[in-house]
Amino acid sequence: MGAPKTVLLTIAALGLAGAAAGALVVYGGLYNVAATVQHTQPVYSLLETAMHQSVKLRARNIETPKLDDELLVMRGAACFRDKCVQCHGAPGVAQGDIGKSMQPLPGPLVDARHHWKPRELYWLTKHGIKMSGMPAWEYRLSEEELWSVVAFLARLPDLTPQQYAEATRFDATGAQGASTGSACGAAPDGASVRVGDADRGKRALHQYACSACHTIPGVTSSSPHVGPPLAGIGGAPSLPESWPTRPTTWCAGCGIQKRSIR
Repeated sequence: MGAPKTVLLTIAALGLAGAAAGALVVYGGLYNVAATVQHTQPVYSLLETAMHQSVKLRARNIETPKLDDELLVMRGAACFRDKCVQCHGAPGVAQGDIGKSMQPLPGPLVDARHHWKPRELYWLTKHGIKMSGMPAWEYRLSEEELWSVVAFLARLPDLTPQQYAEATRFDATGAQGASTGSACGAAPDGASVRVGDADRGKRALHQYACSACHTIPGVTSSSPHVGPPLAGIGGAPSLPESWPTRPTTWCAGCGIQKRSIR
């Protein structure tokens, strides 16, 4: 009986030591979170492996539609130009300063089809990646636009800089003259709206940055004090009198000028 007890005590001691080391790193501020310093290679490799496995698991049952339609590819080219190039670059187009400064670095997508299946690229585009700067486009692009980006990514490795420039001369409707503006993501996808879907509403609250100003039950945040807590607001017929308005300001999430509440 002595040996098993010794093993258990040793495991417990190692667990406590590991917890103490982790607490020291976190609360002692030992890990440098500055974007001017790269992750160590072991940390980077661990995070990358976890990300790949996570995407593969969650995308495994997604059905991929036909992606060889030229209009779909053209629409994806316009969406890629408007939403992706600033971070990932393109043939003949360098990343923007924001993309170059991120850690981990959002690399070029010209080889994306060699690392990811179409359903996985769809999942990545729709849901984004936490703590990486990769945004979720679920609430800003329609289902067709999401798949159009995937269709274009399959074509991207074969494009020269001149061919890429030609492909992105069109807007998201397929019309020439992209410099006048793109329809990519301009209209909400009505088919994706589901009445009474509380989970979707919860995701929308942080996708539209509501949690940047308000503490919301079930939505993680840094406990901001810019606006009032939103607990119970869904059952209120109107704003309580105890929430007086302040001068007009801009909503951080939606960019709409409105009366704010303290």
